[in-house]
Amino acid sequence: MPNRRTPSSARAPRANFRERYTAIEARRAELVARLTTLDHNARNHPGYKRAFTLLNNTFRKEKLPQRVAVLQAAAWLIDVLEKLSTMA
Repeated sequence: MPNRRTPSSARAPRANFRERYTAIEARRAELVARLTTLDHNARNHPGYKRAFTLLNNTFRKEKLPQRVAVLQAAAWLIDVLEKLSTMA
C-alpha cells in the first residue's frame, strides 16, 4: 500500500526540543569560533560581515528548523573565506 505509514516502533526516537536547541547552539558557537580565528585578509572581505550576520541576526530571527539551514549557509561561507585566506 503506497500511503501506508510505518509503525511508530520502527521510527528512530526524535530528540526533544531542548536537545535539538542545545545541539544547534553548540554548532553556532563552533562556527563563530572558526570565524574569529580567520586572518586579517579574510576579515576585510565582505563575506566576513555577512557570515557574522548569518550567525547572529539571521540565526536569531529564524525558527528552530530553519536555523539548521542558516548554519549550513554560514559554514559554507566560512569555508570559502578560509580558502580565500590561504590563497592570498
